[in-house]
Amino acid sequence: MQKVLSVHDLHVSFATYGGSVQAVRGVSFDLFEGETFAIVGESGCGKSVTSQSIMGLLPKYSAKITSGHIQFKHKDLCKIPEREMRSIRGADISMIFQDPMTALNPTLTVGDQLTEALLQHQTMSKKAAKEAVLSMLSLVGIPDPKERLKQYPHQFSGGMRQRIVIAMALICEPDILIADEPTTALDVTIQAQILELFKEIQRKTKVSIILITHDLGVVAQVADRVAVMYAGKIAEIGTREDIFYQPQHPYTKGLLNSVPRLDLEDAELIPIDGTPPDLFAPPAGCPFAARCPHRMTVCDRVYPDQTVRSTSHSVHCWLQDKRAEQAAVSVGTKDKQ
Repeated sequence: MQKVLSVHDLHVSFATYGGSVQAVRGVSFDLFEGETFAIVGESGCGKSVTSQSIMGLLPKYSAKITSGHIQFKHKDLCKIPEREMRSIRGADISMIFQDPMTALNPTLTVGDQLTEALLQHQTMSKKAAKEAVLSMLSLVGIPDPKERLKQYPHQFSGGMRQRIVIAMALICEPDILIADEPTTALDVTIQAQILELFKEIQRKTKVSIILITHDLGVVAQVADRVAVMYAGKIAEIGTREDIFYQPQHPYTKGLLNSVPRLDLEDAELIPIDGTPPDLFAPPAGCPFAARCPHRMTVCDRVYPDQTVRSTSHSVHCWLQDKRAEQAAVSVGTKDKQ
């Protein structure tokens, strides 16, 4: 498969009155043509900050990419000027935001908002833009698009507004679509329709999707590969089958144990005890160590290297590292000295 995006060793921090918050700490992954890549984890783990870094939407005065690269079409998105980023954003890389009401302008009709994106990024007449908008509205399942084109966001239901936002993100036929919690505010029936819409659009356009979510049920339905994030780092990455059927990191197992099961009688939810670490001063070792039932001495002191389980599956955990026992002994010796 052809690689369309490469994120390498991305670090993002936020300046606050209390100090610097290290929100993303060395994230690396690749995105391939036509795949759905999911990033999952608890709130505050760095999922949305990673996606905003790709889009160039981080707050200018508080957020900073301290190191790393985001390669797209032989360009480093971390270094290009804002004018060039503006030409990429919306045309080559688009984003679906979590709340459609904050993504849509309440004072403009849906037609005006969709047409504006086309006229901004592509050379075409208003008549041609309107025809393209009608075609896209039909693609995302909006009934009677000619009449709907004249309506305002408040005249649509929640599910229809989300379809409008999806249409807006796809109108310029981008290579990459970033969906940040696209189904969180929707009921399960509408959620199922939106997920099916994603599959249909991907079959027709071959767009690559980065799905940001904490809902493993959504991931199980649409994702090809999954990255599990914790405290600004990727703890485990693999195919959907790797993550759901052969999880290796204790945090990944904890997330799966926290999902309700309908296929098992008397299935008990097992919550993950404790809270995430303070990213003002993140731990030197594994950030999950304080909550891990398999905690070892070395976990507190040294961050584990990447252990490659297969060509598609890797994990950062001392339990999977053959050097864990040796590292634990060396840490113990250092303590005695």
